[in-house]
Amino acid sequence: MIKTFGAKNVNYANRGMTLEADLSASNEYYLVNDKAVIYKKPTPITISKVNYPSRLEAVIKEGYFRTPSTTDYNGVYKGKYIDFEAKETKSHTSFPLSNIHIHQIKHLKMICKHGGIGFLIVRFTMLNKTFLLTYNDLEFFLNNYNRKSIPITYFEEKGYIIKDKYNPRVDYLSVIDNLYFGGMKWNGNLWVWNLLC
Repeated sequence: MIKTFGAKNVNYANRGMTLEADLSASNEYYLVNDKAVIYKKPTPITISKVNYPSRLEAVIKEGYFRTPSTTDYNGVYKGKYIDFEAKETKSHTSFPLSNIHIHQIKHLKMICKHGGIGFLIVRFTMLNKTFLLTYNDLEFFLNNYNRKSIPITYFEEKGYIIKDKYNPRVDYLSVIDNLYFGGMKWNGNLWVWNLLC
């Protein structure tokens, strides 16, 4: 979709596609190497009008979202259910909370409540930085700050940087290993064991 503001056209059709492509390649790497089974969830769409000029040339003319989708990705890693949302922003300073919907936040909360691992992956495209933010740290921000965006300083303080690699491109499972499977985190004064969700 292209929205027009004055004389400037802005194309919103492929927002998030770079991170999405990198995550798809990473998830394929995890699957092929028998490390994890993680998939992108399809968007639940109901097709309501189709034009059939011929059997092989059906054209979808109208459709609608059945229900709001939950999050982008889910799967299993080391016997634990994983569920996460992935977003990109061009901002240098913050991640707009309008990019994540309340039903997605509630979904991540339920995942953690029932023993799964829920988190956000946010890429600051202009800075070439990708962060993993646990649901617990997202919830803390939402409950303690009255802001419309999460500043990058919060990601730098509470989040975990995911370094770009050749394969897997976005190795978020190395962060998950450190957080949930015996890793440790520096809390500013000392190293502590992390067992989240």
